[in-house]
Amino acid sequence: MKKEPTPHLRALTPLAVFLITYVGLSLVAGDFYKIPVTVAFVLASVVAIAMTKLPTLSARIERFCKGAADENIMLMVLIFILAGAFAQTAKAMGAVEATVNLTLTIVPGNMLAAGLFLAACVISVSVGTSVGTIVALTPVAAGLSQQTGLPPALMSAVVVSGAMFGDNLSVISDTTIVATRTQGCKLADKFKTNFNLVMPLALITTILYILIGSQGAHSFEPQAVNWIHVLPYGAVLLAAVAGVNVLVVLLGGLVLCGLIGVLSRAFSVWDWISATGAGINNMGELIIVTLLAGGMLELLRYNGGLAWIIRACTSHITGRKGAELSLAAVVSFANICTANNTIALIMAGPIAKEIAQKFHISPNRAASLLDIFSCVTQGILPYGAQLLMAASLSGISPLQIMRYLYYPYILGIGALIAIGLNLPRKFTVHGDKI
Repeated sequence: MKKEPTPHLRALTPLAVFLITYVGLSLVAGDFYKIPVTVAFVLASVVAIAMTKLPTLSARIERFCKGAADENIMLMVLIFILAGAFAQTAKAMGAVEATVNLTLTIVPGNMLAAGLFLAACVISVSVGTSVGTIVALTPVAAGLSQQTGLPPALMSAVVVSGAMFGDNLSVISDTTIVATRTQGCKLADKFKTNFNLVMPLALITTILYILIGSQGAHSFEPQAVNWIHVLPYGAVLLAAVAGVNVLVVLLGGLVLCGLIGVLSRAFSVWDWISATGAGINNMGELIIVTLLAGGMLELLRYNGGLAWIIRACTSHITGRKGAELSLAAVVSFANICTANNTIALIMAGPIAKEIAQKFHISPNRAASLLDIFSCVTQGILPYGAQLLMAASLSGISPLQIMRYLYYPYILGIGALIAIGLNLPRKFTVHGDKI
């Protein structure tokens, strides 16, 4: 059995080092490309290893490596490898250009940003994975940006926003499953609670994207659609909706892109192999960050940093609203430390259940709030997988994308208002409708 760590504020020093190095120095320099995120994570990891109380340096490094080799971390790495290969091969084959032309043909110009947001919402709800949605749509978003003159950061943010909508609401999302299991409620009950809260906020977001996206309304000329080149994206999305394993989906998409590209003479077999390798290499930074984050997280947990956060968020609760705010704070801080909303929910879930039972918060309400705030935090973390993936695929900085992440911001504000006003009023208190 794992020894429960003693809470220590000092254990959060590596997280402070990372934030100061990556965000602070970038703000001072006025250039978010000055400090690579990998450098910031290496510095934070060195600090974490140095301050860990284990007998030898080898033991500290071994503990770090165990965190980096966690099964969830390694699964993410495999997904990133196949995602990069698929995205680059699809681009080389012409799938992105064909999909862009199709989108420009069927969506009104002033609705491009909003239409892409709604498409990302539907896809992410269907497939239950924000990363998968981002992989599929970000190249299309980048292509639309080039064709219409809309900022690439805006179009990438539209995809991330829609992806986080589904990550929070989908009944097959990892976050939904973990939140409901840790709180002991049914998926359907949590879905109903979430739906009543997030749908008005998604509508507000859609209107904002219509307003800001209208500047590109007449700056493009749609071209003929090469339908066969659209097939890989369609096949990947349909397979994901059907519940096929994400690794199988991405591998199948990679093979389909290669076969269509070779048979249509869009590229040769050697070009296909070259594109596959280039796509994998493009994910190098993201993979390095994921491994470093996993190792640093384990040392934060071992040294008592996460335990301190949980204790700090729960020590001064005086009522139900305070308890609900503590649920939001616990999962948000855990998410900041882990950069993974599923892992954050796994760690915060048991504590949240104790708080919910003590203050008579219904399980579906607790699960909904945990899922919402984990997705809000994950959706705006510049070092989270979602923003790093979107930035990598669109060739921009994660911090540029943050400017246009309207849905996560609106969702967070809306959830805080819901706590303050006790909304939605159905099943808010355990055992009672009020």
